[in-house]
Amino acid sequence: MNKKFTVKHIVAIGIGAAVFFILKRFVTIPTGIPNTDIATAYPFLALLGVVYGPIVAGLAGFIGHALGDLTTYGAWWSWIVASGILGVFFGLLAKRIPINEGIFGKKEITTFLIGETIANLVTWVIIAPIGDILIYAEAPSKVFTQGVVAGITNSIVTGIIGFILLKAYAQTKTKKGSLNKEA
Repeated sequence: MNKKFTVKHIVAIGIGAAVFFILKRFVTIPTGIPNTDIATAYPFLALLGVVYGPIVAGLAGFIGHALGDLTTYGAWWSWIVASGILGVFFGLLAKRIPINEGIFGKKEITTFLIGETIANLVTWVIIAPIGDILIYAEAPSKVFTQGVVAGITNSIVTGIIGFILLKAYAQTKTKKGSLNKEA
């Protein structure tokens, strides 16, 4: 992963936030729990994180979620911040998954699945509900129920769709040493 922050990263934040917003706003599945949907935005955020790192994914998740909330019922900051934190967690996986070198084998897949599951559960079962309680004085039983449902569903959806996105992305990259010089 390139440690230098470039114009490419700024563009990735903008495009990433826009795609996250569209997915969060228009491509969700209700869970039956109030204000808790199965979100297709998080697998995309995982792709962004593994490809571009924690800053890009963190800002794209924060901005995209904020735009989604502000165009519907208003900002719910505890979950907006949680989306940004989740993006950072996903971005930290970039150090262990050399996706830009076209590598996404069994070891990397396992790392991704374990990492994204831990990240989703910590974010939605702990961080977001505690934020709801501290910021909005919400009932703990309500917000922890929402958090558990979000954590489980986001882990499953990110695991399945995120795996597909990362596998497809890795296949577009040329593996180091895979090209032979013609004689």
